[in-house]
Amino acid sequence: MGKFENADEWIEAELNETLDEMFEAEFNEPILSQETREYIKKIYRGKKPKTLENRVYFKNLLKLQGELIKLQNWVENTGAKILIICEGRDSAGKGGVIKRITQRLNPRVARVVALPPPSEREQTQWYFQRYVPHLPAGGEIVLFDRSWYNRAGVEKVMEFATKDQVEQFYRDVPDFERMLIRSGIILLKYWFSISDEEQQLRFLMRKDPLKQWKYQT
Repeated sequence: MGKFENADEWIEAELNETLDEMFEAEFNEPILSQETREYIKKIYRGKKPKTLENRVYFKNLLKLQGELIKLQNWVENTGAKILIICEGRDSAGKGGVIKRITQRLNPRVARVVALPPPSEREQTQWYFQRYVPHLPAGGEIVLFDRSWYNRAGVEKVMEFATKDQVEQFYRDVPDFERMLIRSGIILLKYWFSISDEEQQLRFLMRKDPLKQWKYQT
């Protein structure tokens, strides 16, 4: 923390400085269409939703990110292997949470894996095969932005996988994950969910030109 005598001084200095562009972009007023404005009025029935003040949010975020740095140091010093799986509904906030987790961590220790749809060759392989090269080695933290659970979610719903393939996945995944744990990997799995109304609102909010890229992910 350099010139600061304690963590509180450092946090205060961080709060008083201009926060990085990523945070600023998150809190910029979106360009809302009339359709979006009407939908907001409908789902909140004229009441303002409960939210944290930005200053309270950032202060708590910085403290938690400090704890993550301690975790990172522990992982480096002990050679631990941590795998974090982030799954959930579209627009539930997986990407935002991952950004907050990794923002102040060393990218040589913590990395994010977000695989594209499988290639034709990968579709002929053992289902879990394309994920294996991305598993953490000693002293690493790996976050999966979606994972092999696609087979039980998107692939099942969109019928990209057959019923037999999905059933085979259900049988295989417990054994696969037990193998990971026996190898020394610390496996953490998180599911992100929001209501149908909130999801629809977030889809409408994506019409903000600054967020158009999300349609392509």
